[in-house]
Amino acid sequence: MDDRIAFARSLRKNMTQEEAKLWVRLRAWRSKGYHFRRQAPIDGYVLDFVCKSHKLIVEVDGSQHGEDRGRAHDEKRDAHFRAKGYRIARLWNADVNQDPDAAADTVWAFLHGENPFA
Repeated sequence: MDDRIAFARSLRKNMTQEEAKLWVRLRAWRSKGYHFRRQAPIDGYVLDFVCKSHKLIVEVDGSQHGEDRGRAHDEKRDAHFRAKGYRIARLWNADVNQDPDAAADTVWAFLHGENPFA
């Protein structure tokens, strides 16, 4: 099995309760035509949440990039997907853990062309 697929499966099994709540909200939007995948291995990267049909990637990071050891990797991944026309919504673990519903509302705003961080 591909290492990225095994890694993605392990992440899916170990999501927090709050991440699971966010995931439930995102999956509920299937009836509205938004098909998200969780921990999706695409183009050599494992994406936290992705809606390919609407070209939106949602990444949940543990720390802000000033402290993030994975910053170079994230920037490379983001540039790769932006070149393919994707938008990137970056959420912080603390925000998802504190209020998964507000995090879902932020994703909804991105889906509808808003940038709640602007």
